Amino acid sequence: MAEQQNQNQNQVKEEDLNHLLKVRREKLAELQETGKDPFQVTKYDVNVHSSEIKEHYDEWEGKEVSIAGRLMSKRVMGKASFCNVQDLKGNIQSYVARDSIGEEEYKEFKKLDIGDIVGIKGTAFTTKTGEVSIHAESVLLLTKSLQILPEKFHGLTNTDIRYRQRYVDLIMNPEVRDTFVKRSQIIKSIRDHLDAQGFMEVETPMLVANAGGAAARPFETHYNALDEDVKLRISLELYLKRLIVGGLERVYEIGRVFRNEGVDTRHNPEFTLMELYQAYTDYHGMMDLVEDLFRSVALKVLGTAVVNYDGVEIDLSKPFERITMVDALKKYKDIDFTAIHTDEEAKALADQYHVEYGAHHKKGDILSMLFEEFVEEHLVQPTFIMDHPVEISPLTKKKPDDPDYTERFELFITKREMANAYSELNDPLDQIERFKAQEALLAAGDDEANSMDDDFVNALMIGMPPTGGIGIGIDRFVMLLTDSYAIRDVLLFPTMKSLEK
Repeated sequence: MAEQQNQNQNQVKEEDLNHLLKVRREKLAELQETGKDPFQVTKYDVNVHSSEIKEHYDEWEGKEVSIAGRLMSKRVMGKASFCNVQDLKGNIQSYVARDSIGEEEYKEFKKLDIGDIVGIKGTAFTTKTGEVSIHAESVLLLTKSLQILPEKFHGLTNTDIRYRQRYVDLIMNPEVRDTFVKRSQIIKSIRDHLDAQGFMEVETPMLVANAGGAAARPFETHYNALDEDVKLRISLELYLKRLIVGGLERVYEIGRVFRNEGVDTRHNPEFTLMELYQAYTDYHGMMDLVEDLFRSVALKVLGTAVVNYDGVEIDLSKPFERITMVDALKKYKDIDFTAIHTDEEAKALADQYHVEYGAHHKKGDILSMLFEEFVEEHLVQPTFIMDHPVEISPLTKKKPDDPDYTERFELFITKREMANAYSELNDPLDQIERFKAQEALLAAGDDEANSMDDDFVNALMIGMPPTGGIGIGIDRFVMLLTDSYAIRDVLLFPTMKSLEK
């Protein structure tokens, strides 16, 4: 019985919706028949945005303003009405009176629908209740909305629809718009910060024959003109290092990379990565650079280096903790990995703590697995995890005093990896051996392993100076500064499964 009632209610709602959509089409047809087709309007002069009128009312009081935006509400009261228009920077009320705009234009105003895009000219004033408003002198329909917006009181809350129809999400949820405005500001601040330090922004290929520079499975495609299989890049690293070889001492790139992996709250198959390389420095120099970058960008965009994320206060103003991976495992799990000397001892330790591994894994791999299992969950405040094992760092310089480990760090904040950096390996003979080890893993079934890149090795043969490099996940950085839990919340158009499947 209840199911039948729900079906009947849904049918009534659908019929009501279809009727409303039909009415909108009829209104458009009427406008077109009378020579007032809104889709024939090509431009509208805007001289101010809503928030600017409100925030600088003293400058705009009594002056002519011209705004444009989407009609979000309308209250018709005989000869005078109120409406609310939303533009890029907020919303503002407008008082629309028949005697001010004319009888014919007022009739047309009353026929407007929520969602229509309008232009309003008038003067700025305050109502008796003190609300900054516009006294309209003309209202022009610029675009007729033929679809129904979600009911404003409840908003758009269905996350699947929000991600698929981001354009509606941006209209209905101001906080979403604010997130993406901040994203743009964050990326601009990163560029400004690096440019001021003498870095040069460059662009490198997205379609590559050899997708290296990270442990990830690439997307593959076919280049018809050359009849060659190519891959989408998984990293920016190897081409940027070629530029260091060429004498460009400080370079960076902000761009999309693509990894054929799953989708979850932290991962999207295509995401934005920033990588930079600086000649004549090492991973300590990169630590100083990234700490200063995170702090400076937060101050510029948020006005503070103390960030609230998921109810936790993250303090970017204090010096970031620096600790080795081995010491972190000792600190948080009381496991002394310095006592482990062989692959067999490492696997026995993994067995003891019920950490799964493969037959091909070595001592360094086990250390990384133990770290992921027992340490990452504790790294809430900014922490540099240093000196990764050589097995998981194929492009990194070994520590001169301990060749089982490398001059590498990862920055963790809110239990997430935010950056990855090295003293870059510039010994071509060592690099060849690392690539060979990666190819052995590839042959053994590890589809995330790297393969030999002969041209990159040739570049190292020419000679690359001592270099520090770093990669920063822009999306995760934006998540941190906008208090966003899922990566989809900071991607305008995240990857979604087709509705047809």
